[in-house]
This record gives sequence, C-alpha cells and structure tokens, in this order.
Amino acid sequence: MARRVHTTELGSIACNELSELGAGKEGWLVEDPNLLCALDTQSLALANRSIVLVLGWSENGDPYNSPVNIRPTLSQIEAEWITALEWLVFDEIRVLAIGTSSGYLMIYSLGADLIHKQMIKPGRILKFRVRGTKRDLTQGSSSEEVCVVMPGAIARFDGADLLSMLQRWFQGTQSQFWEEKPKRRDPDDSENSYGRLPYQLWNVSKYGSGADAAITGMMPPPLMELQSAFIVGQSSQRYYCAVTIGDDAVISAFRLSEDRNRSLVGAILSKVVPATFSTIASFSKMIWRSEQKSPKGPEPKPQPFARASPLTCLKDHPRKGEKLTLSPSGTLAAITDSLGRILLLDTQALVVVRLWKGYRDANCLFMEMQVSKDSAASSSSYYEAVKSDYCLCLAIHAPRKGIVESMADEDRTAPSNCSMLQRQ
Repeated sequence: MARRVHTTELGSIACNELSELGAGKEGWLVEDPNLLCALDTQSLALANRSIVLVLGWSENGDPYNSPVNIRPTLSQIEAEWITALEWLVFDEIRVLAIGTSSGYLMIYSLGADLIHKQMIKPGRILKFRVRGTKRDLTQGSSSEEVCVVMPGAIARFDGADLLSMLQRWFQGTQSQFWEEKPKRRDPDDSENSYGRLPYQLWNVSKYGSGADAAITGMMPPPLMELQSAFIVGQSSQRYYCAVTIGDDAVISAFRLSEDRNRSLVGAILSKVVPATFSTIASFSKMIWRSEQKSPKGPEPKPQPFARASPLTCLKDHPRKGEKLTLSPSGTLAAITDSLGRILLLDTQALVVVRLWKGYRDANCLFMEMQVSKDSAASSSSYYEAVKSDYCLCLAIHAPRKGIVESMADEDRTAPSNCSMLQRQ
C-alpha cells in the first residue's frame, strides 16, 4: 500500500540570508526563544531581535519573491528589540506589523519601507491579533480590527482607520514615482505625514499582568446602561469582551467600554486646542525666523486607559495560563495551562465546555475543514463550496507525544457554535 501524503509543496525558502537568523545550527527553529514567525498565503516572515526576513514562494520563480531584509531603527539606549510580528492584509495591500520592547508599532511594506511608527504604551508588545483578515474561503476580504497585547493592557485599532492610512500611503508612493526627486522621510519620525492612528487602550491587570489576551468580540452593555439608553435614547458606546490568561488567574474576562463620545465641551476642546496651538506656532515662526533647524518635537504622551470592568475569573493555584488561541469567529478559545491541560472556553457564555488532559507544551490552532466535498462532487460536475460545507476543527500539536490531533465538530447545528469538539 502506497504511503498517503498529507502535505502540498508550496516552494523553497532556502537562501543565504537565513544564516543571519541562525540557520545551519541544530534546533535553530525550535530552541531560539527570540525567533518570531508570521505566515501569510504568499510569504513567510522570520525575525530575531533586530532583523526581519521576508521570504516568498512562487511556482513560476517570480524574481519579486526574492528575500527582503528589514532592519528597523531601534533605540540602542533602551536596548530595544523586536518582540512581535504579524501580517496585515487589506484587499490587495499586504504589509508587515512589527512590535518592539519599548511599545512601538511599526508598519513596513514588502519593499522594506517604513510606512508608520507609533507609540502604543511604554512596555513590551507581546502579540498582534488580527481578526477578519481573508485567510480562508469563508471569511471576508478586509481586516476588521487589530489588537495589540501588552502586559496588563490591550489596545484595539479599527481596520477602517488602518485601511485609510494604507491607501493614503499607496497613493503617495504612486505620485512620488513620477517625481524627479522623491521625498525622503525620517525613519526616526514616529508621527509621520500619514497621521496618528486612533486606537482604544484598556488596563486589564486587575488579576496580574497576564501572559496573553484577546478581544473576542462585541457584547451587550450593562443592565443599568441598557435601561438608561431605553429611556433617553440609543447609547453611543460600544462594548467588547476581552479574555486574559496568566499566573494569578488562569482565565479572566473583562467588559471593555469604547468611549466614542465624551462631553460636548471635551469634543470642542479636542478640536479647538490643537488648532489654536498650531496657529500660534505658525505665527511665531513667521516672526522669529531662524537659520538653525528646529529641534524635533517631544514624544506624544501615551493615551489614557478607557474603562475595563471585570466580569469573572478562574483562580486555581498552582495552575497558570500559558497560551490562548482564538477561533476565527471569536466564540471559542483554546487555553493551555502549566498542568498540561487544554481548556475550551465558550467566550460568549464565559464557560469552559471541554477539558483535555496530558498535553504539556501543546500548541493549538483553529481551522475550518470541508466535510461534504465527496458527496457534493459526486452529485454535480461543478460545485462551489459554501459556508455550510465547512466544519470547525481544533488541531493540537503535542510535542512530547510527537503527534498532531484534530478535534472536529460533528453537530454543526449546535447553538454554541461547535462547542462540543470530538477527537478524530
């Protein structure tokens, strides 16, 4: 009997540039704690503390897929290094998000050009989480939100703001292509010509700094506000549910309030005061002209925290939460702990619905599998798959066992959205 092959070859990424990341040494992909990886449908990004290498593959040997080196400008005084890496895909625009140990978000193009640099909050960026990016056949084509996870804090960027900024950058690069002398931007300028991206920031450190976190989706407002909104009118705020894991509390959940509209006076001041200072500064430059180059402005102050209300927590000493994996819809989360267990959390009901034991150092991944392919293909010569043909699966890699297991949902009509996953 011929051996079954479960993999499909995409291409080769072998190149000399991999030696800068430690390639050639035994265990360099597994044993290096500073090695980061971000996988896209067309490219693979690898990074160590100071270098990012983008590797692409193509069946036709496209020279555009040659390796790209990205060397971000990092602070030597603060010993800054790269701590997070993720792809951002908006329709035809593909860029790379880089997080640093000092709390900076950097966005680079595939040509190694710095598009945007912005301070989120002083501290290490642990992870980027992108929801809504087109990664399979059943999802849309644009990112809905980008979450930045930091110790004890979580930030949220709206996908529409990111897309608008990237479109302005793309139009700017197209116009500079026809100019004789393209404008060169200062790589150290954190507030560039494309503007500062608005975002929301929440403090979720009530139960410890936390090892990981995720915004699972929107949730209804508190009961008291719901009653007041019914009397006065529709509420202008939106609420999100965030799940965190860590040492003190294995699982904790928060209701995040988005302060979209504050008072009328605050809204007026937020518009008038910056314009007033800008006018005064411009007028002073006209009166007192100086041949010396004006010094760079001070760094912008970190954004204040919005309101985060604790909902529940699970404390089970000495168990500690280690890794959190979110399903594509955000309704399920797989959490690994220090006792070798995997907890399947229903993020809407905030209830653990399944528990698997004996999976130390495990890694989880949610994916969607087509379950009715054979029956559909036999009934028609041409058949286009729809969402109902797919089933949510949880893949578990157990390195100590040397196996990969798949938990699939057998009852796709379950109201909890595949909350009962069975071993396959």
